[in-house]
Amino acid sequence: MDYTFEILGVSPTLTFFNQQQELLQQQQPSGVEYLGNRKCTLDAFVASVEVVSPYRGWDVDRVVDTVISFWMHNSESIQYWKHRLQDAGSENLLVARVGDLKSLQAAFESLLSE
Repeated sequence: MDYTFEILGVSPTLTFFNQQQELLQQQQPSGVEYLGNRKCTLDAFVASVEVVSPYRGWDVDRVVDTVISFWMHNSESIQYWKHRLQDAGSENLLVARVGDLKSLQAAFESLLSE
């Protein structure tokens, strides 16, 4: 299985929490997980994916490798989001998405068919 990781943006903590609650209440399981961290560091996101991967049945090592690969190839984007998170203040989180590619593709296709 192939995985993807992307930083999506900065969100107020309460908004992120509410969105997570809405996703939990959906009937359909998704192969996508949204992660929120107070720090824009590789270690913070690796720790997050190590927690969610077993729950999702994902290959933890491959998901971690995906995050590391993103970090190695997107330094400008990471610096941009790091500054946006600092500018936003301590009541905000940096939000990222991790998931298996097939589930993410299916989610995008369902959006297009609506």
